[in-house]
Amino acid sequence: MKKTTEMETKEITAMQPTNAAMETISPTFVEAEKMFEKLTDITMETARRAFEFFRERGGEWGREVEDWFKAESEILRPVPVEIRESKDNLFVKAAVPDFKPDEIEVSVKDNMLIISGKTESRNEPDEEANTIVREWRSNRFFRQLTLPSPVLAEKVTAKLTNGMLELTLPKAAEHGATKVAVAAA
Repeated sequence: MKKTTEMETKEITAMQPTNAAMETISPTFVEAEKMFEKLTDITMETARRAFEFFRERGGEWGREVEDWFKAESEILRPVPVEIRESKDNLFVKAAVPDFKPDEIEVSVKDNMLIISGKTESRNEPDEEANTIVREWRSNRFFRQLTLPSPVLAEKVTAKLTNGMLELTLPKAAEHGATKVAVAAA
């Protein structure tokens, strides 16, 4: 009987097929301050691009909002979300196709949820063909959501399955009204 070495065992294991569709890996949780820094960077980049549109139009006033939305649509990918609520939890679903778990960051503080992602894969225009319309430009997203109630940030769970980010956010215990006695001075 042949004795299998450690190296052969690793090679055999590496060659075995895995069922990637069944695996769910969680995105990274980060501090809210880091996400606010990202938001500042994105806002500055959007402002620069909007100003470029303004200059390209010859500095014509009155279309600044249009310039801003056009710049934002180039920089950020839209991410539709759904928020549901049960007695004990909030559930958030966000459509983030083409993103891997390690490309997504989640931050939760009180009743503020921030999700962002950036992927390195990007469809560049074909040099031989003229692009007529290109609406899918961005390789990143940033969403800041105000939740209907505060949540326990340390107990939030996240999973990414088939391009759908699913978060379960346990609600924080509600503080009832406290009666305070007023003493005479």
